[in-house]
Amino acid sequence: MNFLDANFLLASLIWGSIGVGYCIYGKREQSWVPMARGVPMVAGSYLIGSAVVMSLICALLIVLVYVMLKQGY
Repeated sequence: MNFLDANFLLASLIWGSIGVGYCIYGKREQSWVPMARGVPMVAGSYLIGSAVVMSLICALLIVLVYVMLKQGY
């Protein structure tokens, strides 16, 4: 794993920032769904060593937030 790869660093920056945004949004709106999905996004940006796998997992988490909020959670 090359953690100085430009693709990995960019993916980590993007997905970590989106995860932090979900955590802040969840705290302000008093909603556990975005906050519970934002924490794994931030952790995944540090723990997952592949930019492609990280992007797939984080995209899945975004879809889960959307679906759960549409269902009224």
